[in-house]
Amino acid sequence: MSDWWTAPAESEDGRLVMVSGRSDVANFRKNPKFSIRVEVTWPYSDAPGADMPCDADAETMGDATDNLQEVFDKDPVAVMTGIFTGAGERTWVFYTLSTNIFQKKFNEAMAPLPLLPLKITAENDPKWEAYDEMQEFEVK
Repeated sequence: MSDWWTAPAESEDGRLVMVSGRSDVANFRKNPKFSIRVEVTWPYSDAPGADMPCDADAETMGDATDNLQEVFDKDPVAVMTGIFTGAGERTWVFYTLSTNIFQKKFNEAMAPLPLLPLKITAENDPKWEAYDEMQEFEVK
């Protein structure tokens, strides 16, 4: 079972974003192969004031999160390190060994769900600088 924390934050335009971060990532950080940071973003509403998802979207997001954790727990080619929800979007953050293998496993996890309007980006982050930045939100 993973160790997670959650804290409120603000988007650049001052809207509420709930940040959830995974604490138990030391084994992944020690492995220099986990150097690619992948963000998967689901814009769930463009309506003004729709900071948080509606109940139906929130349920699907929960199912997606559960599926992703299950797939990557079974085959740890990536680790989910953060979840940002608010200001009209949900973003899952991963560190992975390979974008090709990540894509295969990600598609496996998402297969049972309806087609979603996802945007996926990847960048090299061998020092996990973005993860360290996210950790600043954790309430100690």
